[in-house]
Amino acid sequence: MENKFDAIVIGAGMTGGWAAKEFTEQGLNTLLLERGPNIEHIKDYPTTNLQPWELKHRGRLTSKDLKENPIVSRCYAYREDAKHFFVKDNEHKYNQIKPFDWIRGYQVGGKSIMWARQVQRWSNFDFEGPARDGFAVDWPIRYKDLENWYSYVERFVGVSGNKDGLEILPDGEFLKPWESNVVEQYFSNQVKKNYKDRHVIYGRCAHLTESRPIFIKQGRGLCMSRNICQRGCPLGGYFNANSTLIPWALNTGNLTLKSNSVVHSVLYDEDQRKAIGVRVIDSITKSSKDYFAKVLFVTASTLNTNLILLNSKSKRFPNGLGNDSGLLGKYIAFHNYRATISAEYEGFSEFTTEGAKPTTHYVPRFRNVFKQETDFLRGYAAGFQATPIRYTSKEGIGENLKNNLLKTKETGIWSVGSHMMGETIPKVSNMVTLDKEKTDQWGIPLLNIDVDYDDNDEKMIQDFYEQFSEMYTKAGFSKIKISDNNRRPGNDIHEMGGVRMGREPNTSLLNSWNQLHHCKNVFVTDGSCMTSTSTQNPSLTFMAITARAANYAINQLKKGNI
Repeated sequence: MENKFDAIVIGAGMTGGWAAKEFTEQGLNTLLLERGPNIEHIKDYPTTNLQPWELKHRGRLTSKDLKENPIVSRCYAYREDAKHFFVKDNEHKYNQIKPFDWIRGYQVGGKSIMWARQVQRWSNFDFEGPARDGFAVDWPIRYKDLENWYSYVERFVGVSGNKDGLEILPDGEFLKPWESNVVEQYFSNQVKKNYKDRHVIYGRCAHLTESRPIFIKQGRGLCMSRNICQRGCPLGGYFNANSTLIPWALNTGNLTLKSNSVVHSVLYDEDQRKAIGVRVIDSITKSSKDYFAKVLFVTASTLNTNLILLNSKSKRFPNGLGNDSGLLGKYIAFHNYRATISAEYEGFSEFTTEGAKPTTHYVPRFRNVFKQETDFLRGYAAGFQATPIRYTSKEGIGENLKNNLLKTKETGIWSVGSHMMGETIPKVSNMVTLDKEKTDQWGIPLLNIDVDYDDNDEKMIQDFYEQFSEMYTKAGFSKIKISDNNRRPGNDIHEMGGVRMGREPNTSLLNSWNQLHHCKNVFVTDGSCMTSTSTQNPSLTFMAITARAANYAINQLKKGNI
């Protein structure tokens, strides 16, 4: 009986945290499983209050660390102050059929501790993308299905933003924004002046700029713009699962949280024709134990969810749970962050900035929105930021040098830059499979990752260069430079697909409520459920989909349908 629950949630990150919150709030005895160690809010943020000089290497990585971790060290947040939250390359191996950076955070809270905190809603243009251009399959849901759930999530999370009134990027439940600096506002005005279909807006972010009763109840304080969020915030100023969802669920008394619990597979009962539980391996002792429940949510993050389902084999499902169509693990997609552009601006030399804000500006997608207008499918969004260029003299030795370093000089010139966030097209050739021979230390097959860019991505990159060069030129920016940072697939940390939603069981794995078509008491709501990727940062959509599916599952449980 101690191994029996109403619901089991696999993965204690952002989506798993939402499932656990919904189940426990409504009285379900819930088991939340996490393969990594427990991380408690504040208590387990060891570097959060350290000054730069208190870090042994001043925040930098050592040559030894870089040599031992060539994959994860390419992640922007993998630095001395936060590297303890990331999976090291030699600890959890995988096979790269093509170059792929699998960036992971195995602990309670998952990657919600280190995420970039940008949150944008999808619009109908995004959900209708596959139906319009015939690539992939039609989404079984539209914006109206998620609209109220977006609001529900935003009110709990806390999102700073502006009401922009854009059809391509619906407004949400916003807290007040930080102030734009003079060049950010200037570029926004110039784009509005020169283009009818393009916008430069404040980047919506999951940070508290105002207090609300719900945030006080969560025990969170306002964001102080420290901009070291990847360490974990002792104020709770940004949203992560550790400061909100996990404590919230624990406080109900209905949650059992088990860390260091590696899920081997989902257990399927041939007679009952449904899943009955999960097999778990203790990450330390390697001992195995089975847990049972009426409903299961698989939210282990995109590629791990694919791995677990592929490894969940039975007489009924010899190729993985629910995999009658043979599509499990296929149609993986991601976001293309390779293209960047930079420039300088000599206007507003009398202005400067003081302090910082935890967000940049954002350029929503403007290509192929209302009609197909390019030789590539879908489109891209972009960031935009402007900062004053300052000069510091490094001349001299000793006291002379120290005095010179303190004399920072404003040059009156601004540095501006943008990075592309391109939608990649889900393709059957982009897939993950289980290795037939190699296993990890818990006897689970290693994951083969076979994912790559294609011609559509290359064409999109060239279009970004052309369009943003034109926009920068019209704004009067100079010294424009385009570059390809050669980021590998996966380095965007936005991998999606493999267990996609759809209308028909022969072309998808999940229905409109995120249930496996052929195993109705198993739900999948993390990035693996995504049919296409659009251009927005995906976390807000993952959370809204999870809250919606969890409440549907609760309703179905009460009716005895699952």
